[in-house]
Amino acid sequence: MRRPRPLQFLPHPLARQGRTHDAGPHGAPRRPLVPRPELRAVARHIGRRRFLTATGAAAALAFAVGVPGAGTAAAAELDTARLTDDPFTLGVASGDPYPDSVLLWTRLAPVPYQADGGLPARRVTVEWEIAQDARFRSVVRRGKADAHPEFNHTVHVEVGGLAPGRVYHYRFRAGRFVSPVGRTRTAPAPRSRAAGLTFGVVSCQRYDQGYYTAYRHLAQEDLDVVFHLGDYLYEYAVNDVAGARAYPAGTLPSGLFNRETVTLEDYRLRYALYKSDPDLRAAHAAHPFVVTWDDHETENNYADDTPENSVPPEEFLLRRASAYRAYWENMPLRRPQRPEGPDLKLYRRLHWGRLAQFDVLDTRQYRSNQAYGDGWQYPGPESENPSRTLTGAAQERWLLDGWRRSDAVWNVVPQQVTFSQRLDRPTPPAKVSMDSWDGYPASRERVLAGAQAAGVENLMVLTGDVHVHYGFDIKRDFADPGSKTVGTEIVTTSVTSGGNGSEKPANWDNLTAANPHMRFYNGLRGYTTVALGRERARADFKTVSHVTTQGAPLTTAASFVTEAGDPGLKPA
Repeated sequence: MRRPRPLQFLPHPLARQGRTHDAGPHGAPRRPLVPRPELRAVARHIGRRRFLTATGAAAALAFAVGVPGAGTAAAAELDTARLTDDPFTLGVASGDPYPDSVLLWTRLAPVPYQADGGLPARRVTVEWEIAQDARFRSVVRRGKADAHPEFNHTVHVEVGGLAPGRVYHYRFRAGRFVSPVGRTRTAPAPRSRAAGLTFGVVSCQRYDQGYYTAYRHLAQEDLDVVFHLGDYLYEYAVNDVAGARAYPAGTLPSGLFNRETVTLEDYRLRYALYKSDPDLRAAHAAHPFVVTWDDHETENNYADDTPENSVPPEEFLLRRASAYRAYWENMPLRRPQRPEGPDLKLYRRLHWGRLAQFDVLDTRQYRSNQAYGDGWQYPGPESENPSRTLTGAAQERWLLDGWRRSDAVWNVVPQQVTFSQRLDRPTPPAKVSMDSWDGYPASRERVLAGAQAAGVENLMVLTGDVHVHYGFDIKRDFADPGSKTVGTEIVTTSVTSGGNGSEKPANWDNLTAANPHMRFYNGLRGYTTVALGRERARADFKTVSHVTTQGAPLTTAASFVTEAGDPGLKPA
């Protein structure tokens, strides 16, 4: 794990005053954050000098929630015979498949809409087993793990000794209660010539803007793995009827979620709300997930240690530490991703034999502050400053070094924000999004130059964030429409964020005319599936007609292929 770095605060005025927005990232008015006295009190107690290190931030986090900074193996053990209610209310999940191992996850929460999940501050022994069949007649591995109160009784089990390229089934047991059965799989052997891989791509699942119908359909897909590209939860308040879901009175506890997430308890409860959704649980049980975050898992459009709102920097980093800790607790992530204070090394590399290399990025934690106050702006000297970075220098080096060593047919980059150029109008001057790679063109140029130097022929970028489907040809020089196409970008729409959406959003004509490398644009909700073969890749953009009520059917809105050695999207 990356060692904690001293935390430096940007001198940009927005770091002190908070960004000013006419609207949120997708048109929603942005309210200033209401200060939370408990965070301010903790920051004051720790003191600014001590807080300016990750160690100090970790101490502040521990002080804030009353937990020790290390594992609580010495905590008294709970007799599981005393469990009277099912503790597996939030389901199971698996993630980050390796050729010989998988990560299994669950959380014990008999009362999920309660801060402690309905359990005392004691460790709980959980049994697990993994088998070749769903009836567990052929169990290949079994063991025990402790669910610690320090980590909100979440369980992360790294199961090794598995055969490569196999489907497995897994479950947990606590006392007399048995979890739902999950299905997972291992990656092929490291040097194998895997013939194919089919994966799902999802992002942006704001709970109070619709039902997770897309996940119900995703759970039925025949997929090897699912990539979640961020905005797994949203920090905004959820009212007692869950917004557009319009629940009957009393479905959610009154007032429990009707405030923005700021503290560790806030984030933990919000994950409980999201994971209580049966369609999301079904998708996790059906497929292993590879996850990365975007902004809303912490706060809208934050940049490294610069908050959106006008709060002291030490207070924001305490919030970030809380958000990162809750993220790791609730995601199927391995031990190297466990956070240290306000830092969590999320970027990592996975392989699917010699067919595909996946370089999972984090474009939020290390980025330079957005230029020109964020939002859609005209590019200029500030945004085009060569020193600006979206990935940070260390992650950028890691990415380019990985490409130089890669022998995969496909080099796939799961990440968050739109990589390809997106002009807002066909006639100059045109604005671009300062939160996307357009706001960091020097960073994008270094990445494209690195891919070229490494001889990467089949580059595929996976993107979320924008709540629409896009298909892009990645140009070596976006200013020249005749420039060489060097890759493809698959942007998946949201699961729910933005409400029902529309097939042709209001800016459809402008964006398609202004960006000739844009091959597809659709604004309905859904997800994308991608099938990689040794000769070609196929992307299917899938949509549902509505999310504010349940039961929408699934439609394949468009399908494209890109040939190995001949990048660019062509209608299937």
